[in-house]
Amino acid sequence: MQIGYDLEIRKTSFTPVCLKEFSLVISATDDHETNALVANTAKEQGIQVNIVDNPELSSFIFPAIVDRSPMIIAVSSGGSAPVLARLLRAKIETVIPPAYGTLAKLAEKLRPIVKKRIASPAQRRIFWENVFQGSIAENVFSGNIEAADSLLENSLTNNDNFQHNGEVYLIGAGPGAADLLTFRALRLLQQADVVVYDRLVSPEIIDLARRDSEKIYVGKRRQNHTLDQVSINQLLADLAKSGKRVARLKGGDPFIFGRGGEEIETLMEQGIHFQVVPGITAASGCASYAGIPLTHRDFAQSCIFVTGHLKDNSVNLNWTQLALPNQTVVIYMGLVGLEQICHSLIAHGSPSDLPIALVQQGTTNNQKVVTGTLASLPTIIGNQEIKAPTIIIVGHVVTLHTKLKWFGEVSEP
Repeated sequence: MQIGYDLEIRKTSFTPVCLKEFSLVISATDDHETNALVANTAKEQGIQVNIVDNPELSSFIFPAIVDRSPMIIAVSSGGSAPVLARLLRAKIETVIPPAYGTLAKLAEKLRPIVKKRIASPAQRRIFWENVFQGSIAENVFSGNIEAADSLLENSLTNNDNFQHNGEVYLIGAGPGAADLLTFRALRLLQQADVVVYDRLVSPEIIDLARRDSEKIYVGKRRQNHTLDQVSINQLLADLAKSGKRVARLKGGDPFIFGRGGEEIETLMEQGIHFQVVPGITAASGCASYAGIPLTHRDFAQSCIFVTGHLKDNSVNLNWTQLALPNQTVVIYMGLVGLEQICHSLIAHGSPSDLPIALVQQGTTNNQKVVTGTLASLPTIIGNQEIKAPTIIIVGHVVTLHTKLKWFGEVSEP
């Protein structure tokens, strides 16, 4: 039977001779023995074979394709879950409109001209990023191809040196989990040429940066600073002056015990353009993931954030204020001084049985919550291995964590 010009249907049982003159075979029968025979015969004759829903017998598989020619996106599960691959393809289809293919063709047409006009690969990358994320792309998406073409040619004509001024993105990386980054933080992180990060930024977040970006670690531990703060401030300015786009990643929020204000002071003094992207502060993120509301109408009508050490590494806080009732006190970087913190709060009027919690590596898979009282927690912590970073929460709201916990494992005293 002949159908059209390309398809021929033969109704017959399979034999090895059926594969003669073919270079690719697909077997979609429900019979395992037949499928195995097709696979073995094909392999013996050096023919590529796909056995549907059986990757072990196949020499190749079919990915689910998103066609935005000349852009092609393939989604594959390695043959283990083709339906899941199809569903993921459908999701990708919804966020990548067909006009991306038109945008790629427009770029292809002018790529040799851009390469000739802009010698620096780094500057070319920035040029194309601006093209694909700006008004040119928007005109393509809206179907105004002539306007997009004109804007692209004008951008080449009206720029003589294509020098890009550097800038700094001061980004709050949140308490640890990568999926708590804001959309803006992710976008800026992925376009940065250099990533400057501290020890509170998780590896999963660093992995979201461009693969070819330079990574500079400037983490500070107690009495062990890779760079002092003044040097970090100047490093950011120097990198931006050299034309780099710099993502300064700071754990939590850069303006809550993150010394972000000191860094942008230096940038402003030296005329460096910058953006600040807020992040979920460690207090909010860790408390939420530990099931401890920072305020509650029955227990706490206010919340105070303090840091557990000052510049001289001492713990010298307004203990009288911190010991007031009906409030929650969140202490950053207080692990080393925990015993002194608990003793000082009791000495200034807090009850010794006031609930207190320590949250280790909150919002991550390594999260651990240890609870006790002002009198008991230092001893409890002394018997356990605690890994930074940690947050300490003091107040009656801690009693709610057993009822409200929803993430990770909570350790009881």
